[in-house]
Amino acid sequence: MAKKSIQRDKEKLGRQRVIGTATPLALLLSWWLPCPRASMEGFCFARCRFTRLVVAMQLVMGVLVICISMASLHRFYTTDALLPGGLDDPARCARFHGAVAGGYSGFDIRALADRVDEVLVQLAELQDKLEATALKIGKKTKKRKGKGKLQQQENMTMTEFQRFLEDEVIHPLYGAHIALRLIRIPRPDPDGGAPAVDPLVNFFAAEETRKYVTAKRNREGRPGAYGANWTYGSIGHACVVMRRELDEYMSYDVGALCPDDWDLGQRLMLGGCDPLPRRRCLARASKLFRRPLPINESLWALPDDGNVRWSRYHCRGYRCLSARNPRRGYDRCVGCFDMDREKQRWMQGSNGTTLADFRMEEVLAVKPGEIRVGLDVTVGTGSFAARMRERGVTVVTTAVNLGAPFAETVALRGLVALYAGLGQRLPLFDNSMDMVHTGGVLDGWVDLQMLDFVLFDWDRVLRPGGLLWVDKFACARKDLDDYMYMFLQFRYKKHRWVVSFKSRDEVYLSALLEKPLRS
Repeated sequence: MAKKSIQRDKEKLGRQRVIGTATPLALLLSWWLPCPRASMEGFCFARCRFTRLVVAMQLVMGVLVICISMASLHRFYTTDALLPGGLDDPARCARFHGAVAGGYSGFDIRALADRVDEVLVQLAELQDKLEATALKIGKKTKKRKGKGKLQQQENMTMTEFQRFLEDEVIHPLYGAHIALRLIRIPRPDPDGGAPAVDPLVNFFAAEETRKYVTAKRNREGRPGAYGANWTYGSIGHACVVMRRELDEYMSYDVGALCPDDWDLGQRLMLGGCDPLPRRRCLARASKLFRRPLPINESLWALPDDGNVRWSRYHCRGYRCLSARNPRRGYDRCVGCFDMDREKQRWMQGSNGTTLADFRMEEVLAVKPGEIRVGLDVTVGTGSFAARMRERGVTVVTTAVNLGAPFAETVALRGLVALYAGLGQRLPLFDNSMDMVHTGGVLDGWVDLQMLDFVLFDWDRVLRPGGLLWVDKFACARKDLDDYMYMFLQFRYKKHRWVVSFKSRDEVYLSALLEKPLRS
């Protein structure tokens, strides 16, 4: 017995010497990997235990935080190393401070600080989670010992251990790593100018959004097609206010199918985040998509239900969108999906017309042969453009899906749908439209200043001699004078001007106006 005891003491002393002289990497591996007793008898390290692993991860996290802090300080104190000749030369020093004043003045330091704080918070949360796990395991061990039961500590299976590492350690570390790599600071311009600042690059959290708003320099310094050396991806200013929704919209797998979230994109557009950033994913289509009808049949026929993705609408088919259905899911342009009714609009002898309803033939007769291209700003399914197409006029229709598939229906009828709201500047050049038609979209709810911006934009795209057709603009009687002034301020020539009653307190305003020549 004495010999066996002496032998065990020698083996224990040998293991302590090996552990004491081993490197930290070897010590960590000794905790991680089980040792075969036959090959390393007398020098076998202790088996891996979950508590030791958690403690090791805490040490790694602490070292990582220290390294980040030291790297930041080192980068700050070695700024002169980035400049040729350092800051000893007064001329270079003055040039450096001049560049800072000119190029760094617009840099968002607060957004950069917020981004660094987010990374530090992620690391702190991960460390707290590991400490809580280690404390929980320690309490369980003490509880077992208090009961006096000699139970061997339960080991985690490889599957459980892999899941723990992926969910609780690897993913948080990867998120912090990506956030650090995406931090941008103004970089020196290779052409010798002021440092280039990427607007909002440190404001958004989604990686794709940050890549999109980052300026892209032309390859090999070649001049671009538009005469600029840099290309910026543009987004609406209200994207800053809707940052959380935009980060959700831009969170997707690059190259894979896009999420079915067109309604989120439209909510961003109507909220002022317009234009939206481009996405690098594949647009979805209906699984039941069929070949559309030929052009001679599609103009006045409802498309096939299988060609529309109905998942975000209240209805699941065109029959449900009938004006007779009180639960159709939309309240604007009621009856737009009734093709028999739509086919009678703007026609001679149609039923239920008033003085405010102008006939299409009468309007085109004002400028015979001169109306070739036009813009229809409305809420509808493209019936005005369909009527114009029958007369050889190409009309682009603005469409937004306000509770029903208006944009899809316009396109499936063989017409051009411009997916844009009132808040966006029209993507058309000056003096390029022969006609601008509007009906059912403003209707007295729009703010006067907003309407002023919209009307000036319409005036911009309408050519001299072009026609502005105001089709049954509805408003309250008390507001009629204000809205009349908004249209009359441009001093257009009046071909027709009609005010008729819609109800006791509301009126219709219809007008056909010609833009004068200005030079």
